[in-house]
Parts: sequence; structure tokens; C-alpha cells
Amino acid sequence: MTSWLLRRSTFASQRRSILLVLGMLAFEIGGCATVAPPPALKPPPAWRSEQLIEAIAQRGKEFRSVRALARVDYTGPDGKHGFEEAVLVQRPEQLRLETLTFLGAILIVTANAKEIIGYHPREGVFVRGDRSQENLRRYTQIPLDLNEVTTLLLGLPPVESSASWKQEGNTLIFSTGGSKRDVVAFESQQPVPTKWERYNGDGKVELSASFSDYISTPAGPFPARIQFEAHLQKKSLDIRYQQPELNTPLPADLFSQQKPPHAQEVPIEAIGS
Repeated sequence: MTSWLLRRSTFASQRRSILLVLGMLAFEIGGCATVAPPPALKPPPAWRSEQLIEAIAQRGKEFRSVRALARVDYTGPDGKHGFEEAVLVQRPEQLRLETLTFLGAILIVTANAKEIIGYHPREGVFVRGDRSQENLRRYTQIPLDLNEVTTLLLGLPPVESSASWKQEGNTLIFSTGGSKRDVVAFESQQPVPTKWERYNGDGKVELSASFSDYISTPAGPFPARIQFEAHLQKKSLDIRYQQPELNTPLPADLFSQQKPPHAQEVPIEAIGS
């Protein structure tokens, strides 16, 4: 009996030793896997100025319209809000935005060369105004002209490629007169814009946007994520497109609205700023 117990004790001790060794090996293998460094990112090529200017001009020709659902996250002095948005853009001056919930649209905004309209279905309120930058900002939170807003929403920096410019590294600096300037950076493996900044007369950044998460499309690489910031107003928009459709025909009547018979029309100033 004593011999049997001794053999059993020895076997149990050997088993514990084997399990301990296996456990240590598993820990070492797992530890090695978790601390493996990520693959190093390649630095962007040193782009020539003619490549960058051509890229801006060519993309301006290729990207004419977009239709997509988007997740939009807004941050500003009045708080943070996240919502789903149907985005339809036809350059240069046609825009439709529908703020969506599971019950349907709670706001439909259309803008064209003539006017901007905001329809609030739940409240039965119909708002109409001229397509000024201020009126457009009331609904989009983007203080740009309509043609610049449509350009931005198509993943393009709102700059005039024919303006005077100079190159600094992988950055183009555009000047349209005075001390205002636009700066566009190309920090990726493709000659596509990654960041745009607009400086005011005091040399401060007024507006900026980053373009990322590029996807392949028949028209060329398209940024599925656009992060816009109005620095002086301390407001930002993070736009993530979902399966965008580019350059599909969009009827002109999508970018205008008729007042429903039951709706009350109010001046656009009534919605505040």
C-alpha cells in the first residue's frame, strides 16, 4: 500500500511539473504574440508640385456627385449629437440633406442656385431663404459658400487650383490675394489630399478638414471619412460615409421642395444661429 501511494504521489508531482512547463511555454508564446510590433508605416513619397496640382484638378473633374448614408457626429458649444444623414450632392450648387430616425426624416434641407429650404415634418414648419453662406451655416454648421460645401462633401479641398501657389514639402499653399490662404497636405502613399486648412488675415486657422479612410471607386480614391472643424466657432463634424455612390444621375427636383399644404412657412431667421 505504501509503495502504491508513493508511486501515485510521484506521478502526481511529475504531472504538475509537466503542466507547469506547458503553462510557462504557452505564456511565453502568447506574450511574444502580444508584444510583436506593428508593421512600420511607409513614409509618403516626396511628391512633385506638378503631380499635386494635376491631382487636385483631375479629382475636381472626376468627382461630380455623391449619394450616400452617413453617420455624423457633431460637437459644439451646445453639446454633442450623433445622427444618421442621407447626403445627396451634385456639384457645384445642389445639396440635399435628410436627418433620419427610425421613424423617418425629421429634417429635410435642400439648396440650389436660387434658395435654401428646410422642412421640419414633425413640427409642420417650412423654412425658406436665399442661399447665402449664413443661411447655409444655420442648417449645416459649415461656414462656407454652397459651391465650397458641395466640394468639401465630395472629399475635395475647397480651393481654386488656378490660384497662385507654392510648395513646401508635400504641402501646397494657395493664395487668392491678401493674407488669406489655403493649405493642402498630401501625406499618404497616393497623391490625394489628407488635410486642408484655411487661414484668416490674422494668420489663424479658421477652418480645417481631414480626409481619410480612402476607398477605391471607378472615379478614383474617395475618402469615406471627412472630419471638419470650424475653429473660431469651436464646432466640428465627423462624417463617415457608408457605401457612397459616386457620379450617379441625380434629378434636379431632388434639390428643391414644395411647401406641403398643412405646413406653416416661417422666415429662416426664426431658426436662430
